[in-house]
Amino acid sequence: MSKITVVGLGPGRPGLITMESWQLMKEAQHLILRTRIHPTVAALEKEGLSFATYDDFYQEAPDFETLYRTIAGDLMQRARKMGNLVYAVPGSPLVAERTVVLLRELAAGSDVEVEILPGMSFVEVLYTRLGIDPIDGLTILDAEDVGMLTGCPAQSLVITQIYDPIIASDTKLMLMELYPDEYEVTYIHNLALPDESIRRIPLYELDRQHDVDHLTSLFVPAPQE
Repeated sequence: MSKITVVGLGPGRPGLITMESWQLMKEAQHLILRTRIHPTVAALEKEGLSFATYDDFYQEAPDFETLYRTIAGDLMQRARKMGNLVYAVPGSPLVAERTVVLLRELAAGSDVEVEILPGMSFVEVLYTRLGIDPIDGLTILDAEDVGMLTGCPAQSLVITQIYDPIIASDTKLMLMELYPDEYEVTYIHNLALPDESIRRIPLYELDRQHDVDHLTSLFVPAPQE
């Protein structure tokens, strides 16, 4: 039986990749990254690791769901042809990683085994930076899912995948249906990197930030009673 081992590249600093994941990537005959657009990839290259990526798939897919399903299906095909492989994703494999969810579904009852190793995600760093204890209540959402909220949540929100100004604008407009325009939120960029930026802004200024990209997230505190 072929095996796909899924590891995480951590939230952005190479030292936050687990030792187990580093070792597996170094020993892998076939290492595949979802994308090379992640800060820790430079460290992999410095170590001399060779890898393939799915970056070309991003150019062809009409939407993210199609992209992620295509990647999961391709991983299954590669495993059957090449045998064991290691698949590396940004952050943790089990936090906001749709390809891993789809891969597990495809592998269930098939001839391909999927093993998912624990890894550090950006949320562990966020907890320490903002002094948050998740036991007090916290909901993590993809920016595209903000529209599913039917009312102002009682818990704080962490919104991920704010890739560009267009998504930032859409996210802002959806949140402004639930919170006042001036509601103070925390803008988070390049978490765990040397140029990390964490700043409080009014909600209406979300899409006016100069550095919105794939390493942008947002913390929306729970309303005070």
